[in-house]
Amino acid sequence: GRKKTLFLSSVLFTVSAAGCAFSGSFIELVIFRLIGGLGIGVVSIVSPMYISEMSIPKYRGRLVSLYQLAITVGFLGSYLVNYRILKFGQLNEFKAAWINHLFHAEIWRGMLGMETFVAFLFLCILFVIPESPRWLILKQKESRALTILYRMNASIGKAQQEMSEIKSVVARRNKETEWKYLFHPGILKIVIIGISLAILGQFMGINAVMYYGPQIFMEAGISDGDSLFYQVLVGLVNVLTTILALAIIDHVGRKKMVYYGVSSIFISLIAISFYFRFGEEIGIPPVGMLVLFLFYIFSCAISINAVIWVLLSELFPLNVRGLSMSIAGLALWLGTFLTGQLTPWLLENLTPSGTFILFSIMCIPYILIVWKLIPETAGKSLEELEQEWTLDKNP
Repeated sequence: GRKKTLFLSSVLFTVSAAGCAFSGSFIELVIFRLIGGLGIGVVSIVSPMYISEMSIPKYRGRLVSLYQLAITVGFLGSYLVNYRILKFGQLNEFKAAWINHLFHAEIWRGMLGMETFVAFLFLCILFVIPESPRWLILKQKESRALTILYRMNASIGKAQQEMSEIKSVVARRNKETEWKYLFHPGILKIVIIGISLAILGQFMGINAVMYYGPQIFMEAGISDGDSLFYQVLVGLVNVLTTILALAIIDHVGRKKMVYYGVSSIFISLIAISFYFRFGEEIGIPPVGMLVLFLFYIFSCAISINAVIWVLLSELFPLNVRGLSMSIAGLALWLGTFLTGQLTPWLLENLTPSGTFILFSIMCIPYILIVWKLIPETAGKSLEELEQEWTLDKNP
């Protein structure tokens, strides 16, 4: 079930955060970070899928986008907390040895440990959310599902109609295993599309900027303290732009947001590359690079960041939604891992200018895939979308 899986992720987060803060060796730190990584992998798949299944079509885009907004708020919150802990810890020593250890002698422990509070809050909130009605119907728990659908729709007639649509979709495929159904021509096509979008989105550089922003800013001649402050500005723009995307995604549509946003990403990456190659020679101040970065973050937040989880949560059929989302999520986190590991090497060997040119090239196949292969999903029910992909493709 979706709810129990989210419980598991919240426990993993809490254990990871506390363990990182009090780890006694490098090996222990890595182990607790891996535990946190398991939690991230679980929640990143289940959360958008759960939100999508709990939403009515009219508002599904903005509700799933709330998940992305929460991520950007989390980024900004972590930047602000780290910035304040760094400033506070550098200026103060504490009488209690363990507090001094966390917030002065080894400040990174306090930074990682602060996650404990929000992880525990997440755990508490899970006690009051319902299970996904679509999953309940898939498991023949129809009375519970109908109760939740009634709460969602505020109408017993609409609840019964939606339940009937979901049951008809389940009935068509309930004799096949998830893996067998996954390899149907129409279903396999959308899974491959989802994998492609997930990986390409990471190689357009957004997480490289999020993870290595301070290092990149220092490469541009900005001091250590200022680079961390500039990263806070990056997080702020990310949050504000995601709020804008949240307001327009169901009106503008998924595809138009990708067209305009990815085009802007391409332009901003080329401009950033130009700055690193020629900025010093022609006298562009470091604040010019900051402006370009903020435009890049704006372009990402208004398009691929807001749209990717919405699309992935909408396109996959119910019978293989969990499996398909897991595969696409694995691809996304594989892309994140590779960009995280490769970015320092790219910055050193390709130079920052070459690295951002490489990121810009990834925009081209991304926008072509959305243009040629993805239907507009705004305003359609999950069952309607499933019929579009499987119509005339069933064996």
